[in-house]
Amino acid sequence: MNYRHSFHAGNHADVLKHAILLRMVTLMQRKEAPLCYLDSHAGTALYDLQGEDAGRTGEYLDGIGRLWARDDLPDLLADYREVVARHNPKGELQLYPGSPQLIADVLREQDRMILSELHPVDALTLKNHFADEPRIAVHQRDGYELPKAFLPVAEKRALWLIDPPFEKGDDLQRCLRAMQQGVQRMRQTVIALWYPIKDERLLRDFYRQISEAELPKVLRVELNVRPADTSLGLNGSGLMLINPPWPLWEELEQVLPWLARQFAQSGPGDWRMDWLVGAP
Repeated sequence: MNYRHSFHAGNHADVLKHAILLRMVTLMQRKEAPLCYLDSHAGTALYDLQGEDAGRTGEYLDGIGRLWARDDLPDLLADYREVVARHNPKGELQLYPGSPQLIADVLREQDRMILSELHPVDALTLKNHFADEPRIAVHQRDGYELPKAFLPVAEKRALWLIDPPFEKGDDLQRCLRAMQQGVQRMRQTVIALWYPIKDERLLRDFYRQISEAELPKVLRVELNVRPADTSLGLNGSGLMLINPPWPLWEELEQVLPWLARQFAQSGPGDWRMDWLVGAP
């Protein structure tokens, strides 16, 4: 594994992924029943945006950096920024919480987390960071094995983030198989799969496979910061949401156009949201 998220922390893809993930947890926590959050490619807890890695790319400047000082954020984004701000009490944007820390910040007493990270250095960092937190378990293992290892959960309610580095050509197929396994083992599992958008032609087969995979409700959410045919790398990103909690899609109808305008680079931004399977 060569991928290190410290180079990309806080970029536009992180904002989309983490703001929606946090909102999904909040909506699920409307019920008092316990919740188990699972993260198959957890990375580490906190990233130094002023450090060498993030400073080399500066990607956060066109992500969380564009929201940091705004006073007109939609509620969903304001709640997300508030959690990020907890780690920057002096008001200067320096630390960015990865998904494990983001969810740990809103974990209730009855909730727990299962984190999986294959990279040995990152897994050890994560274990040390949460060493004093009994509700949080960290495992150094292949995140695609998570369904077989941990589902179903005792809490009977689960939210699972699948966020691989996409270093290998078969990652989309492995993601699909993992989602199918997760649903087979616990059909009510809420799943959020993040994926990059670099060349939409490469995603067309994946969209078709998702629609044919006998999954429950599947909501596709995508945000493009550059035109789809731009050859600059990460033009946008998306989330496949399995069993998303209501009324997330209604809220995103307001948030996504706003984000597309604010995050646009090299031309107008764009977004789409539609049901690939089972519209409510």
